[in-house]
Formats: sequence, C-alpha cells, structure tokens
Amino acid sequence: QVQLVESGGGLVQVGGSLKLSCAASGTIFRISAMGWYRQAPGKERELVASISRRGEINYADSVKGRFTISRDNAKNTVYLQMNSLKPEDTAVYYCNIHPPLAAYWGQGTQVTVSS
Repeated sequence: QVQLVESGGGLVQVGGSLKLSCAASGTIFRISAMGWYRQAPGKERELVASISRRGEINYADSVKGRFTISRDNAKNTVYLQMNSLKPEDTAVYYCNIHPPLAAYWGQGTQVTVSS
C-alpha cells in the first residue's frame, strides 16, 4: 500500500520561505518520478515541479527561479523549497508520482501567503 504524507505548510508573509516534505511508503518512490502539485481555491490542481528518479527536474513557469524540488531516495522523501513566496502561491500542496495516480492523493499541506 502506498502512502504519501505531506508536511511543512503554514502561514508566511510575502517574500518568505517554506520547505515542504513528502514522505513515501512502499516501493513506488524508488521507481517513480515524483511531483509536487497545488490546488488553489476555485482552481484546478496543477503541477508545480517534478523530479525523475535520476534527478531530471521541471518547473511550472510560475515558480521557476523561486522553488526547488529535490529528493532523497534513501529516505523515500521529496522536498519542495519555496522562496520569495507570493500571494498567488497560496494553495493546498500535494505530492504524488508523476504523472499522478488518483489513488495516491493524500491530504496535502496548506500554504498561505499573506500580503
């Protein structure tokens, strides 16, 4: 059974930073690309960043230069370092494999950026 548990969200002021973590159980992590996704109120869930098993990385244009995705395969954990946060980054952040599977969505972690 695969479980993905996100943590690290919170309330931060504009320009601040947060680091999200996603701990994965099961063997899926070692064989999959991973992604961070977010869903803002009234909007569809979108891909923020992805990282392959070998470390190939892609970012949404809206976060390039501000967010950094990384993974620790020994710890089955993927991270999202978020700097220079903007109000439009406010959303629930989720991790999943990439491309995502519906069965793997977790509770997410709320990020709120106040202006």
